[in-house]
Amino acid sequence: MKIAVVSANGKEGKLIVREAMERGLDVTAVVRGENRSDATQVIKKDLFDLTASDLKGFDVVIDAFGAWSPETLPLHGTSLKHLCDIVSGQDARLLIVGGAGSLYVNPEHTLQLMDAPDFPDMFKPLASAMGKALEELRTRDDVKWTYISPAADFRADGARTGKYILGGEELPLSSKGESTISYADYAVAMVDEAVNGDHVRQRISVVAE
Repeated sequence: MKIAVVSANGKEGKLIVREAMERGLDVTAVVRGENRSDATQVIKKDLFDLTASDLKGFDVVIDAFGAWSPETLPLHGTSLKHLCDIVSGQDARLLIVGGAGSLYVNPEHTLQLMDAPDFPDMFKPLASAMGKALEELRTRDDVKWTYISPAADFRADGARTGKYILGGEELPLSSKGESTISYADYAVAMVDEAVNGDHVRQRISVVAE
């Protein structure tokens, strides 16, 4: 199985590359500058300069792109649209490192986590930008996409347990009623989805056990 990880130099991107490499998968890092991931095969290109021929032959393309500053937040939508456009009509599946803010917190799916009263104000612009990108993604029936949202508390430095619970559109909770997952366990879930997943044109979510 051939996997391309876009934005492989990011915190989550590096962990996804490492997880896939340790499983013996054929991994290519797509990076803008010097490759800082474990991958030995590299495409050195800005995401927006990637073409359909760059990603030809891959079974799975993983989008680990992230933007955090106010002026770059719209890139969540434009970068995802660009990747969709260049894998459009192809067999390659596009797996996206998503956000938690757009997960629903009620069974009627009318209230999203980012609209809940206790959602931190500082994260609202990011959650809104990622939520908008997801809404646009949902309109794409020409791409085999899967959007994977982490639990509410997404911990960069948490341990890798190798265990997680797979959820759907609603905020996933652990057996203790908590919504947390480490970047490392998220990477496990992402690579599992790359290898075995069949959630085409679905948003799924993951939480620690």
